[in-house]
Amino acid sequence: MAKVDRVLEMIAEKDIRLLDLKFADVLGMLHHLTVPVEVVDAEQLSQGFFFDGSSIRGFRGIAESDMILRPDPATVVCDPFVEGPALSLMADVLEPGLKEYGRDPRGVARRAEEYLRQTGIADTSYWGVEIEFFVFDNVRFQTGPDASFYYVDSAEAHWNSGRVPNGGYKVKHQQGYLRALPIDEQTDLRTAMTRQMQALGLVVERHHHEVASAGQNEINFRFSTLTDTADKAMLYKYAVKNVARAHGKTATFMPKPLYRNSGNGMHCNQSLAKDGVNLFYDPNGYANLSQIALWYIGGLLTHADALLAITNPTTNSYKRLVPGYEAPTNLAFSRANRSAAIRIPVSLSPKTTRIEFRTPDPTANPYLALAAQLMAGLDGIRRRIDPTAAGFGPVDIDIYHHAGSAAVQLKHVPSSLRQAVEALKADHEFLLEGDVFSEDLIETFIALKEDEIRNLETHPHPVEFEMYFDN
Repeated sequence: MAKVDRVLEMIAEKDIRLLDLKFADVLGMLHHLTVPVEVVDAEQLSQGFFFDGSSIRGFRGIAESDMILRPDPATVVCDPFVEGPALSLMADVLEPGLKEYGRDPRGVARRAEEYLRQTGIADTSYWGVEIEFFVFDNVRFQTGPDASFYYVDSAEAHWNSGRVPNGGYKVKHQQGYLRALPIDEQTDLRTAMTRQMQALGLVVERHHHEVASAGQNEINFRFSTLTDTADKAMLYKYAVKNVARAHGKTATFMPKPLYRNSGNGMHCNQSLAKDGVNLFYDPNGYANLSQIALWYIGGLLTHADALLAITNPTTNSYKRLVPGYEAPTNLAFSRANRSAAIRIPVSLSPKTTRIEFRTPDPTANPYLALAAQLMAGLDGIRRRIDPTAAGFGPVDIDIYHHAGSAAVQLKHVPSSLRQAVEALKADHEFLLEGDVFSEDLIETFIALKEDEIRNLETHPHPVEFEMYFDN
């Protein structure tokens, strides 16, 4: 109740006119409900606000559509994008009677944290996600029974070096990483995004241009606990899209919007702690990793095929997961190697020792993606899965330049969403532990993904016309 009172105090102190309640659907799309403060009191903040769940993908049918959004007062921040002024709060999705709803992604994240505490292994998991995105100046796409096309453009792209008028200073192919002005013409745009992220409660630590040639960017925010990091990942995407739009541009988190350019990843740094002690640290272990950390890695890599249906959940995801472009296609762990699915970053202290699962991408629902990784890692600890005995490394040679050679015989990630979904069907018992995920949620998620797969597989592709039209 003290946190509810704090929301009411902020309403009075800042002359707030609106509350904006945000939540994610099963696939991770952000939704919101805006409420004038004149109808808000402590009881309603505690009890929640009704909405129609039948209109949200993957939620309820029309005959059982009444659902509740209960805002989490701990997430309250001022929303810089809603005229008001307005407060933004992340909300949990509940059934009538204030019962937890099994398909609420945020509820899954909270249950994963509770399950971690119940195991006694650790009391906290820490997460730092590195989210990449593209900013384009022009985007057009359309699909119909008679035509299909897409077109994207960026003023800084190398393919525009011959356009008239032109001042030069283009980003050469795959040479955008950390480029300075005037090549990096989106520095000020990222700074504007940073300012709005800070207003939304994110602690931004750095931003920079990424590798790809046409407006690929990254802004890093500080690590936190699982649900809080997932909340902030949702707000990160919200800020990026709205600032880009305000500047006459558009942002996308598609994993591979450009052919023959690096794609967008969501690298997930993670560790476990108990009583303030980092359980992943051992000064005598490989790359300073403890036995618990190695078992955790064993769980992640053992369940990787199934995990990718959740962490890389689009058909486009598997156009990023191809050899080259620093794509983490190899199911291995390795010290400081960006071609391995799991990289162990160089650490400057015991507190920062962690592992980085590099395969996920930002089309993932962050609540489900982080929770699923935690469950896979905990299963590895519970079953004491040795990643070396399972053939996952460590691999300390240059995987990128030796992939496919006799010296490097590694397992690879699935090559399509269909393969990953089939793996999830066969391997999801680890997600059901502690009632974190439910069979109902997994079946719903799989059904939505299979619809997407069929949609792509049954549409003619423009490249097919190029390859086959004159056969």
